[in-house]
Amino acid sequence: MQTSRIRSLTFPGQRGTGAARAPRDFVARPTPYLLAVVFFGVYTLISVLRFRHVENPSWDLAIFEQAVKAYAHFDAPIVDVRQPGMNQLGDHFSPILATLAPFYRVFPSAVTLLVGQAVLFALAVIPVTRVATHFLGSGRGTAIGIAYGLSWGVQRAVDFDFHEIAFAVPILAFLLEALLRERWLAAVLWCLPLLLVKEDLGLTVGAVGIYLLTRRQWRLGAAVMVIGAAVMALTVYVLIPALNPDGVYDQGKSAGGGSLFGIFGGFPKDLFWPWIKVKTLLWVFGAVGFLALRSPVAIIAAPTLTWRLLSDTPNHWGQDWHYNAVLMPIVFVALVDAIRRSADSPRPWMRTWARNVPSAALGASLALCAVLPAAKLIEPDEYKTPPRLPAAEAAVRHVAEGATVETDLGLISQLPSRAHVYWIGATGGVIPDYVAVNRPPAFGDEERRRLLEDASARHPGATYRIVFDDTFVILQRVT
Repeated sequence: MQTSRIRSLTFPGQRGTGAARAPRDFVARPTPYLLAVVFFGVYTLISVLRFRHVENPSWDLAIFEQAVKAYAHFDAPIVDVRQPGMNQLGDHFSPILATLAPFYRVFPSAVTLLVGQAVLFALAVIPVTRVATHFLGSGRGTAIGIAYGLSWGVQRAVDFDFHEIAFAVPILAFLLEALLRERWLAAVLWCLPLLLVKEDLGLTVGAVGIYLLTRRQWRLGAAVMVIGAAVMALTVYVLIPALNPDGVYDQGKSAGGGSLFGIFGGFPKDLFWPWIKVKTLLWVFGAVGFLALRSPVAIIAAPTLTWRLLSDTPNHWGQDWHYNAVLMPIVFVALVDAIRRSADSPRPWMRTWARNVPSAALGASLALCAVLPAAKLIEPDEYKTPPRLPAAEAAVRHVAEGATVETDLGLISQLPSRAHVYWIGATGGVIPDYVAVNRPPAFGDEERRRLLEDASARHPGATYRIVFDDTFVILQRVT
């Protein structure tokens, strides 16, 4: 009996050894939850410290805050900053955002979304670490859990604005844990909330169905594939156009004008060119020593990688922003599966590599932290008041609560909790009470006059006066 136990820990991937035998030592039990708490702190610090710098990288946080704010007041999720009258569900089908509404109602701030995102990303650490310790033991499992928590795709997403894919990451992690532990029905049930996160994840659900087929779960696999395809078709062709002001699925066309569903016309020529696409593949799978490619779990990453790399929108190709976060739980759980499979390999070098790759992945994640957002957390200056913050707080106080504001990226993430925000030059005929912009580098009398004239030209019949001028400029409507 003792020999069997040792074998199951030493060769956790060996068939017939009862891979479901989990390590029972004390360390293995609390570790996933302790890591989740630690990474919640890390993710919260990264995102909130960046927010305090008031260097907004995009309008995404403002868009999602408008949607959640509307849900919190039992209104339709209209995101005027994206497009006047735009229902967020007519842009991306993400009704799961409504779950943040109760928290936002109590704490009406963009920071609520950032902390919520940190919670969601940290939750994913639990199933990834738990399944790793279950099959590989506490030492290697903990190494994989830490490597995942520090993974570059997650860090990039945390450092970016809030995005709805934050919900997909823990859902996928729990789904993948269920798959590896052969809890087939639980895995299928985890697919359902995934369909409420974003319409393209119907493809990922279909890939889960394919994985189930590889495990000879014929009925469940076929059912999941049908559900994924049917729900995606329903959202893309019926629900989103019905809720979109223009009656179309805008995201179906990329920046170059090509249809999302016609991107495969360039296959295979466009899949690996430009070179940045190959770099992204190297980053995704290189983070786990490429061993994850030995697991059929890697199939689940294929839809996301394929539509991104075949898209003609350059933002989809690279390693920045939030696009790689959903891939991280897939490749790390695939790594766990590949390690246990490699225990049976007839090649000694493969068994050695599989045995040591958790340490290598941890070392790589720690080393990469030097060029990733986590590195800023050890810099004392990060915790000082950023130069732009006092000016931003003073500027926002000059905007009356409940007013309408036209803004650029300068204060776009700081205003939605206080006012109704529109993108500059796209108010849909609404004459805003205020205009808030970044202060130009040279801002003399001539620039002030031009700024006032431009505001009046965008809104005929309205005149404005400057009420704040320090890093940001606030114009208040006079007539």
